[in-house]
Amino acid sequence: MLQKLFKFKGGVKPAYNKHQSVGAPIARAPLPGRLVIPLHQSIGGTPRPVVAVGDKVLKGQLIGAADGWISAAVHASTSGTVTDIGPYLVPHPSGLSIDCVVIEPDGEERWIERQPLDYRSMAPEAVRTYLQQSGVVGLGGAVFPSHAKLTPSRDVAMEELVINGAECEPWITCDDLIMRERAAEIVSGIGLFRDLLQPKRVLIGIEDNKPEAVAAMKAAVQAAGEPFEVLAVPTLYPAGGAKQLIRVLTGKEIPAAKRSTDLGVQCFNVATAWTAWRAVAHGEPVISRIVTLTGNAGKPRNWEVLIGTPMDQLLPLAEPAPDTDGVIMGGPMMGFLIPAPDVPVIKATNCLIAHSPTLFPPKPTEMPCIRCGECARACPQELQPFELYWWSRARNFGKTQEYSLFDCIECGCCSYVCPAHIPLVQYFRFSKSEIWAREKDKKMAEGAKDRFEFKQYREEREKAEKAEKLAKAAAAQAAKKAAEAAAAAGSEASPAPPADDPEAAKKAAIAAAMARAKAQRAAAQPRNTDSVSPEQAEEIAAIDARRQQAGLEPPAPSPEPAPAAAPDGKEA
Repeated sequence: MLQKLFKFKGGVKPAYNKHQSVGAPIARAPLPGRLVIPLHQSIGGTPRPVVAVGDKVLKGQLIGAADGWISAAVHASTSGTVTDIGPYLVPHPSGLSIDCVVIEPDGEERWIERQPLDYRSMAPEAVRTYLQQSGVVGLGGAVFPSHAKLTPSRDVAMEELVINGAECEPWITCDDLIMRERAAEIVSGIGLFRDLLQPKRVLIGIEDNKPEAVAAMKAAVQAAGEPFEVLAVPTLYPAGGAKQLIRVLTGKEIPAAKRSTDLGVQCFNVATAWTAWRAVAHGEPVISRIVTLTGNAGKPRNWEVLIGTPMDQLLPLAEPAPDTDGVIMGGPMMGFLIPAPDVPVIKATNCLIAHSPTLFPPKPTEMPCIRCGECARACPQELQPFELYWWSRARNFGKTQEYSLFDCIECGCCSYVCPAHIPLVQYFRFSKSEIWAREKDKKMAEGAKDRFEFKQYREEREKAEKAEKLAKAAAAQAAKKAAEAAAAAGSEASPAPPADDPEAAKKAAIAAAMARAKAQRAAAQPRNTDSVSPEQAEEIAAIDARRQQAGLEPPAPSPEPAPAAAPDGKEA
C-alpha cells in the first residue's frame, strides 16, 4: 500500500544548483598544517578541555568532556601535539571567538584503541551515554546532541521515527552523496535509533530530485531486511525542515509550544545516523563530516573533511574563481558569510559556497513595504511576516511576540519572494537578539535583586540570633546572681528560671536585687561587738545591784559573755 503524503503551507522553488557537485564521488580532504577544534560545537553546554598545551594526542582522543546532559564531547581529529588552548574566531554570524584546542598534526594519523560496541546487550541509557561521549550531534544544521533526542517521552508512545534525507537547501549535496555511497551504514544507524526509541513505523523522506539516493536507500533497506519505508517527497523548499517533513510524511502539525516527541514523532538527519553507526560499530567518535564545496568554483565536489580544518586550506580544493569575494557557510537561503577565511570547519559545516558578485548579485535597494502579502503566502510557518517587519522596525518587540516571532524558522522564503527587496529575515533576527538581550538583562537584574534581598534577610537573621544569644546569656547570669544572693541571705533558693524564658529571667533579676538590698540593710544595723571579760561582768553586776537597792532603776539584763577570739581572728 502506498503511503499517503501530505502538504505544508507556503514554500518556494528556488534554483537548486545541485548538479554541479554530484558528478564525482566523495573524496578525502588532505591533512592540513594545523587543526583548530572549537570546544563548543553543539547546542548546550561548552565542553571542558581535558588536555593541556604540549600534550601528545591520538586521533579520536577526547579533548573536551561534555558539560551537562545537553552537551556532547569533542575529540582530536588527528594525532599530534596540542600547541594552544584559547579563543579563536569561529564560523558564526556574530564574528565572536570561542575557546579552541589547536593541534599540530604529526602526519602519522595514529588512532586511539577502537573496538565495536555490542549495544544490543547494553541498557539503553548506557548506549545514549556512549553516543554523547562519542560527540554524536545532529548534522542537518541544528547540531543538537543526539543522545538527548534518543530519550523517549515518558508520557507519549513513539509512533513514527522520521529520517530526513530531503536536503532542500540549494547548492548543498552532502546528504545526497552520503545516501548514494554509504546507504548500508545509514540503514544500520537507523536501526540503532529504532532500537532505542521503539517507534511503530520508520519513515525515510527524500526529495524526488534525488532519484539515485532514493534507489540506493531502498536497496539498502531491502538488503538489511528492515521494514523501513523510503518515500520520495515533492521538491519544495523548505521540505527539509523537521516540522515540514513531519507534516508531509505523517500529516501531524507540531504546535509552536510543543516538541515533536509530544506528538509521538522524532526526526534525525541521514548523516547523523551514519556517524552514530560509525561510533557504535567501529569505535570512531565524530571527527570528520562530509562538506560540499561549490559555488564560484571550477571543481565543485563533496569532501570528507576533518573537524578543525581551516577553510582557507580547504576551499582551494574546489579551485575558486579569481573574482571570489567571500565564502557562504550553509546554503544561500539560511547560510551566512564567514567572518574570516581561516575559520575552522565545525560539525555544523555542511557546505561552503564560493561567493561572487556574478553568482550572487547584490540585492536591489530596499523599498517600502506595500503589504502585498506575498511573504505571508510563502511562509511555511503560516506567520504574517509583513506585520513582524513593521513591529521589528518600530522596535516594538512585545508586538513581535504577539505575532509569534519565535515561530519563525528563518528559512528565508519571505525575503526570497518580497518584491520590495526587504531583508525580512535580518529584521526578525535583530528582534530575536534584542528580546534575548533584554531577557538576559532582566534575569541579571532579578538575580541582583534576589541577592540583595537575601543579604538583607541574612543580616536581620544574624542580628536576631545575636540578640537572642545576649538575652539568654543575661538571663543565665541573672539567675546565677539570684541563686548566690539567696544562698548568702540564708533563704531557700528558688529554682533557676529557664534560660529561654525572658519573663522568668526578669522576675529572677528583681528577686536577686531585693535579696541584695535586704542583705545590705542587715549589714548596716549597729552591733555591739566589744569584748567583756569575766571580771568586768562581775563588776557590772555589782554596780547594777547597788543601784537597784538604792531604788534608782530596774536592773538591766546582763550581757552574755562574748565568745573568745580564735588565734587566727575568726570565731571559734
